[in-house]
Amino acid sequence: MSTGSASGTTGRILQVGPLMADLEGALVDRYDVLRLPAEPAEFLAEHAASVTVVVTSGGQGVGTELMRALPALQAVVNFGVGYDTTDIDQARTRGIVVSNTPDVLTDCVADTAVGLLLDTMRRFSAADRYVRRGEWPGARFPLTTSVSGKRVGIVGLGRIGGAIARRLEGFDCRISYHNRTPAAGVAYEYVPTLLELAQQSDVLVIAAAGGDATQKLVSAEVIAAIGPHGFLINIARGSIVDEPALVSALVEGRIAGAGLDVFASEPTAPPALFALDTVVLLPHLASGTVETRRAMTELTLANLDAYLAGLPLVTPV
Repeated sequence: MSTGSASGTTGRILQVGPLMADLEGALVDRYDVLRLPAEPAEFLAEHAASVTVVVTSGGQGVGTELMRALPALQAVVNFGVGYDTTDIDQARTRGIVVSNTPDVLTDCVADTAVGLLLDTMRRFSAADRYVRRGEWPGARFPLTTSVSGKRVGIVGLGRIGGAIARRLEGFDCRISYHNRTPAAGVAYEYVPTLLELAQQSDVLVIAAAGGDATQKLVSAEVIAAIGPHGFLINIARGSIVDEPALVSALVEGRIAGAGLDVFASEPTAPPALFALDTVVLLPHLASGTVETRRAMTELTLANLDAYLAGLPLVTPV
């Protein structure tokens, strides 16, 4: 993606979807901002021709139809590291620059992945519910699975995947990974196929980017290969996993458990998982700390300011 600049942009800024309150407040205070309504047809008929910049989130993005409806669009400024909800191919074709907010959320997302792994394998959340229900006096909580020394396969050894791997080294885990191509400068074992990675791992951690290229990458076959003693952790995108296949495997006990921060149809999770103590469900909160969201807001505004000043984006896609 080009890192081009605005050089004299005079159009309007459009906010697409809800954003953090601090970011929304800064947009209103600093800029001439429009907000896309839930029923956009009449709004677009009146304002589309004047919109040159969209500010949005990774969950919302600028999809194919909306991008087509904005003929003067020059830049998409994205709050979040993921940008799979934005039509990147159309943006490239039209010369529309796109930014995201990498790096500033890496640590918190990696921390969440490790927390989910610990909770899922040791069943801390389930044990908490057990105590609260008053069941402890009647029986001991069932034995769980040790984390230390386990074989962990990471799907996507980018910034976040690498940070997860470094944390798990502290648990003496044996790390291997699968990417489209081997990562430079890392000592972890590269596994050329995802199926092979699942077969040889006690825990499969999903840290790949979303989008068409990774849609249902973790297929029913891969899930089956995890096996009845294996676990799956996903802090990436729900679209990467064949969710119906995963739900069936969990309900039927064909894999040992899963820790999920993301789902195929957010903000909902499959109800069939709600009663399972083998599953930990989070509401897409991996980067949800005060510190990280503040840094993401600052980087989003820095990209917007740079573009409007005719400078290259700070963090172009």
